[in-house]
Amino acid sequence: MEDEVDRLVAAWRRERPDLDVEPLEVLSRVSRLARHLDRARRLAFSEHSLEPWEFDVLTSLRRAGDPYQLSPGQLLTQTLVTSGTMTNRIDRLAKKGLVERLPDPSDRRGVLVRLTVEGRDRADQALAGLLEQERAILGELSRTQRGELAGLLRQLTAPFDNIPGN
Repeated sequence: MEDEVDRLVAAWRRERPDLDVEPLEVLSRVSRLARHLDRARRLAFSEHSLEPWEFDVLTSLRRAGDPYQLSPGQLLTQTLVTSGTMTNRIDRLAKKGLVERLPDPSDRRGVLVRLTVEGRDRADQALAGLLEQERAILGELSRTQRGELAGLLRQLTAPFDNIPGN
């Protein structure tokens, strides 16, 4: 079975035989897959009236476990955004009734962000929708192939995830 990347690579090999275009065979497919995954994510989230960034914040809180709360700093670490961006996001989610701010009992100047019941329900429903979309994307692969692919991708992503300051 031939795909668009095969055609792209063949064209570059024809036009630039002096270059080793082998990385395109993997990374162009990863890039194209990322675009398809982004579309699937947006569809799954929109069905629950959520934006991707809203899902990221809500599910960070959901994964924290009962009582589903984190400090803004912990949310920054998990979502990789600036403090100003996170403040704006928390404000917007609070206006929608999906999170609430509470005083941090261990720091009188600090706050905690807690998931509301509606926020938890929306996060759970959107996650179920996302997993359905992702299963469809991975449908052509066997369980063994999915495990192998996950391991190979982990080898590529782990160095980026383990850079100090990231």
